Amino acid sequence: MATDFSSYLPYCGAPAIPVTLWSNWNLDPWLIAGFVLVAAAYWRGGAAGRGEVSRREQACFHAGWAVALLTLISPLCALSVALFSARVAQHMLLVLVAAPLMVLGRGQVMLQLPRWAHPPAAAKKLVGSGRLACAVFAMALWFWHAPGPYSQTFESTPTYWAMHISLFAAAIMLWRAMLPRHARSLGAALMVALVTAVQMGLLGALLTFARRPLYVEHWNTAMAWGLTSLDDQQLGGLIMWVPGGTVFIGVAVIAIGAVWRTLGASDTSGLRTVR
Repeated sequence: MATDFSSYLPYCGAPAIPVTLWSNWNLDPWLIAGFVLVAAAYWRGGAAGRGEVSRREQACFHAGWAVALLTLISPLCALSVALFSARVAQHMLLVLVAAPLMVLGRGQVMLQLPRWAHPPAAAKKLVGSGRLACAVFAMALWFWHAPGPYSQTFESTPTYWAMHISLFAAAIMLWRAMLPRHARSLGAALMVALVTAVQMGLLGALLTFARRPLYVEHWNTAMAWGLTSLDDQQLGGLIMWVPGGTVFIGVAVIAIGAVWRTLGASDTSGLRTVR
């Protein structure tokens, strides 16, 4: 039985329809205020000269900030109530675009916490673990795309935000474990990228090849967009499978290339020493 939105509305409002899509902006003042505070804190960190962060890195952070903001306030928010594929696209923009850009922008340097809020060294080491990042991201991705938890995000605004915040935080951990400047080693970055590509691809494939629709929220709402709920689910699976797999395989290839160059440089250095 499809979900009835007559008694309550999800956080993003009523399911979008083609005629009114571009008028459905989410102008939640609390959400916008939160983003403004993050931007102000980042700017304050740069003004204080804390980070030694280049202009290019700052541009990366601002681009990631803008992508995250638009993902949550644009009509994509209302479209994600109507279509599972739009919800997956929203998640992929946050995970594959906004998160790595903000990590490249070195937000952890610019957004300085007061001393009392600094985590202990052991906690920092644990959070920086590639294995932990892999596990946390996989658990968040699979949990929030399971039918039960997914349904709860339509019935509870706190649950909706728990989904987005946990996915985004897990993605930040993941990219910190993969990007060369932050990863503990090239081998660790390679492992994280390959494992993530496999697990995300597997979830995307399961959704793509499922024989029945799993998400009751979209049984009726997808029809306004010329899709059956199964078509919509399969499209969502493809969005997760192809772009997600491509990005993480690309990161793995870059890591392999970096490892190869490092080994080549070591061999060349050894030959010069022998001579």
